[in-house]
Amino acid sequence: MNVDLSGMNILVTGASSGIGTATARALALAGATVAVHYNRNADNARALVKECGHEAHAFKADLAIPEDCFRLFVDVLAKFETIDVLVNNAGIIINAPIDDPADEWLESWNTTLTVNLTASGILSRAAIAHFMDRGGGRIINIASRAAFRGDTPEYLAYAASKGGMVAMSRSIARAYGKDNIKSFVVAPGFVKTGMARQFIDQYGEEIVINDLALDRLTEPEDVAPTVVFLASGLMDHATGCTIDINAGSYVR
Repeated sequence: MNVDLSGMNILVTGASSGIGTATARALALAGATVAVHYNRNADNARALVKECGHEAHAFKADLAIPEDCFRLFVDVLAKFETIDVLVNNAGIIINAPIDDPADEWLESWNTTLTVNLTASGILSRAAIAHFMDRGGGRIINIASRAAFRGDTPEYLAYAASKGGMVAMSRSIARAYGKDNIKSFVVAPGFVKTGMARQFIDQYGEEIVINDLALDRLTEPEDVAPTVVFLASGLMDHATGCTIDINAGSYVR
């Protein structure tokens, strides 16, 4: 089976590191033109654009600022004219114990939900309007095992944000399927990225490894092929689904 994404324009948020970088590379390898979103890692984004080729381009936006989210979609359209697939990958995780001062805890909560969920909602809304005008498209949301299994007390906001992303994705799939708009969730467990480092440093890598059914921690490159397959259209009748990639640490 040949997965060919030639001629497709795909926006990947948080593409300058981790799962986003691996996903952008895999999409480009399949022939897609990738809109590489980044916030702080401009050097990484520029290097990735060069690596991806196919007229890939980098776009800066701070997803903690709603106005930046609205602008990001407009900027990508101004450059590429069309977007075929939106990959909501960008996310943050903040260690926020419940005994933190109330104002600090609330700030962490609001920041996490803004970046992980509100930004995805803004971009999905823009994508839906664009897809309605051009006859369809696909949204792929990178959520987390935490949306289903839950997380530790320090990461209540992270789990809540990812649970919201799942509910949003399912709602889009059900509401807009007749408009040829498909929506999917990919739910990784622990992935060997910088974002997971904080938890590993706190609890130890042995705890993470012992929780797996497989013998190694998931890498970003283990997640990316699923995104490519969903983007291709070969899985459209799985719209609304969640695909778990967690090394057997949580089986539903």
